[in-house]
Amino acid sequence: MLLLPVCVKLKPNTDHTGGIFLLKYLVLALFAAVSAVHLYHSWRDDAKRRAYTKPFLLILLLGFYLLSAKRISPVLTAALAASWLGDVLLIPKGTPWFLSGGISFLVSHILFIFVYLPAVRFSPSFLLLVLPAAVLYYGVSVAVTLSVRQNMPKAMLIPMILYLLFNSTMNLFALMQLMTLKSAGAALAYAGAVFFFVSDCTLYLVRYHKNTDLIFKKHFTVMLTYLLGESLITAGMLLIA
Repeated sequence: MLLLPVCVKLKPNTDHTGGIFLLKYLVLALFAAVSAVHLYHSWRDDAKRRAYTKPFLLILLLGFYLLSAKRISPVLTAALAASWLGDVLLIPKGTPWFLSGGISFLVSHILFIFVYLPAVRFSPSFLLLVLPAAVLYYGVSVAVTLSVRQNMPKAMLIPMILYLLFNSTMNLFALMQLMTLKSAGAALAYAGAVFFFVSDCTLYLVRYHKNTDLIFKKHFTVMLTYLLGESLITAGMLLIA
């Protein structure tokens, strides 16, 4: 069954179309530049300078989306905003901040599920095709959690596995959207969801795994996959809308 997406139809003034066109690509260029600077400092493992650029990443991507969308989805807007809030909350050190940022990203994953939901077709045969992917995603989530459980606070165990399971579910809905639409936009959105999942798994390994050299360039890898994830999801949904 197809559900109608919730969106706001834009009626741009043709007199300002050229200005909006230039502005959105200026914002996109700023997003690319700030992302490059952030990744550079992540590569150098410079936590102080990473903190300067992190608050601007998702807000610029959100600005590009709002300027580019023919129909603005309030749900996608909220998902990107929740991701931005998660970025900001993860800047300070300490478990309470880490939990707060995780909750914000959990909300973003739930919202992304509702972004993909309108295009998803549900049927027993369709869901059976998704079952192997579900086993893979949920299996990886459990495996990552078990691999770091000895080095994390006990209070983090349940929230962590729940978070990765929600991320897995978000990925499954992105996959079902791709299976339904079979379009370039849906493919980009699914690729973004996969990168987001990889980023979150990598973050937990970087933060809690006993082998501190397990992940190449640690924060660089986390942020590269994260930025690719958010960017591809946004680009994909712009193509679909």
